[in-house]
Amino acid sequence: MGYSQADKAKSRQRILDAAAVQIRELGLDGLSIAELMKSAKLTHGGFYGHFDSRDQLISEALAKALSEGGPESVRLGGTSGPRTLKTLLNTYLSKAHRDDPSVGCAVAALAGDVARSDRKTREVMTDYLSNYFDNVADLLEDDHPDESAIAIVCTMVGAVALARVARDLSMSDKILRAAQRSILDLVECRGQRTDDRAR
Repeated sequence: MGYSQADKAKSRQRILDAAAVQIRELGLDGLSIAELMKSAKLTHGGFYGHFDSRDQLISEALAKALSEGGPESVRLGGTSGPRTLKTLLNTYLSKAHRDDPSVGCAVAALAGDVARSDRKTREVMTDYLSNYFDNVADLLEDDHPDESAIAIVCTMVGAVALARVARDLSMSDKILRAAQRSILDLVECRGQRTDDRAR
């Protein structure tokens, strides 16, 4: 029985799905092609039938990981209703997001790795960051929403990254709470509306 283009596309998607999870868990350097192909239930030798190089896989897996775990899609806190800055903060700066990088924001998980990576991989994250800032700016009513959005995203990403570093859970929780308070203070100082109660 032949191997159709549809079968090949499904196999390629399985590889990308597994790689997107693995790079968030293990970092870009932690991705093993052998382990990846095993987790996708494919042979190691079949990798080059789907990708020209490891670098190509990394950049495509990063794009997938970014699209799955950005601020507009992180729902680990179980929020419902209209998206507001406050609901974003409650989900992004949550213990659930901190504790499971495999499904969370790839920027928080991989920014350090990407900064040391090749140009193509850096371009993938740079392009994503531009949209990331725009998505957060859309939640703001501000004279300078772009500037505020950049500050908010930097605070959120840094807080999650540092909260994951801290071995002391009490300190880790404080980092998340302090970041949320800092952002809400910034927004209040600029007269922002963070949720329905402030309308």
